[in-house]
Amino acid sequence: MGVRVVDHALRLALPGRCAFCLAPGVAGQPWCSACFETLPWNLPACPCCAEPQPPGALAGRRCGRCLVEPPGFDRTRAPLRYQGEVAALMRRFKFHASPRAGSVLLALFTARLTLEAPPQALLAVPLHPRRARARGFDQADWLACRLARRLGIVLIRARRRRDTRSQRGLDRRERSRNLRDGFVVDRPLPLRVALVDDVMTTGATLNALAVACRRAGAQDIEAWAMARTPG
Repeated sequence: MGVRVVDHALRLALPGRCAFCLAPGVAGQPWCSACFETLPWNLPACPCCAEPQPPGALAGRRCGRCLVEPPGFDRTRAPLRYQGEVAALMRRFKFHASPRAGSVLLALFTARLTLEAPPQALLAVPLHPRRARARGFDQADWLACRLARRLGIVLIRARRRRDTRSQRGLDRRERSRNLRDGFVVDRPLPLRVALVDDVMTTGATLNALAVACRRAGAQDIEAWAMARTPG
């Protein structure tokens, strides 16, 4: 039975159920209180790149890498760590195009989202058109479209200059080289923007997009990811 069929059946048969243990959900959310509390929340983490920090690390302090080599974005919101149930949920969303998994990830992200000065525009990390056609699903664009609609923020699309090789298996420096000058924004941007991706691993992809956004006029740039891969 396909993932889409299973998702549809679950939504019909198990309304208000936790996506992780199928217990009754809390206040209409797709999780129960026990699972929500035990998810791998990304705390403590570097406020700039969201790199998970060891227990006891001072909250709000940038990691050594960001102090020595600041990224192109100013801060990151990545509330979860790519581990355990979150990693399984992400795989169902990214590789099987599961709308239920994507909706749960969005709900978890927005549950921890507080915006004192909301961005004026969202930009998804774009796939190259050839890669998007082959995959049949652009997960970052899917997330960004729904966040933009939910938050009432305009969505602006960037594009890839070339079909870069996959980042999988590359180290931090190789990832940066692979994506250097890899993105372009064809219109002027407002001062405050947020960049949206599903998973942040080293931050190289979001950094490359942030560089393109600064060239287009953005001055305050946030990176938004549903989850952060531990180093």
